[in-house]
Amino acid sequence: MAKKEKQEIKTDGWKDTFSDLMNLLLCFFVLLFSMSTVDQVKYAELVASLSNSFSIFSGGAQAIGEGKLVSSGATQLNNLDEYYSDMGKAAESENEDDPMSEFEKQQMEEKKEKTEELYSDVVEKTEVNRLQDSLDVTMDEGYNYVMLSLSGALLFQSGSAEIQPGAKYVLNRVAGILAHYTDRRIKIEGHTDNVPIRNSNYDSNLWLSTARASKVLEYLVNNKNMKSKYLEASGRGEADPIASNSTAEGRAKNRRVEIKIYSDTE
Repeated sequence: MAKKEKQEIKTDGWKDTFSDLMNLLLCFFVLLFSMSTVDQVKYAELVASLSNSFSIFSGGAQAIGEGKLVSSGATQLNNLDEYYSDMGKAAESENEDDPMSEFEKQQMEEKKEKTEELYSDVVEKTEVNRLQDSLDVTMDEGYNYVMLSLSGALLFQSGSAEIQPGAKYVLNRVAGILAHYTDRRIKIEGHTDNVPIRNSNYDSNLWLSTARASKVLEYLVNNKNMKSKYLEASGRGEADPIASNSTAEGRAKNRRVEIKIYSDTE
């Protein structure tokens, strides 16, 4: 019995390979388009040429916006470019309007409002106690505190940290104002001019300014029953002048005691 010869089956396998190659090329071009800025006119010509030659844009999945990405050809690809551009602009906009910076601005506004309210209240109490001629009321630029500034000549004799008897009347009225803010931190700072001190009690202006601030704190605690929990005293010496030390008037302004009432409450 004769053996049957094997019949070779002819296939067009190259078409499958070619189809895969075309799909890969399409994906490659779309990927390049999404990652770079392309000349839209030239790219539209390329898309139209591919569409007419291979008819690979006859259908497809839904695109961004209305219509089909593949079937609409160059128009939808242009829309895709605009979409990515808008995404970039949106990201930049979010960076500019950082939520944390907006939160910080809100905090600053709240602090400003609180400190301005405190300032108005202190000024009113100063006028009620008739102290407007004996001290200055100011507010710092950072809206952290309201400050009462008393002249050093009013409180002390030259080179001394002992409170003068006549100054106690002013301090008593100042204590009446501070009594309304017992839940706030109150800082007392002593300041001097730049003239070197010449006595045996204090080695420098820094020591003198610290002693003066401490004496004011002690007076408020011992004589006006203020709680020392929120009170602190420090000396700055000649480090923070508010006027020129080249004139007698400027040096007199630099010799002072500042009482800072902070706006934050405990």
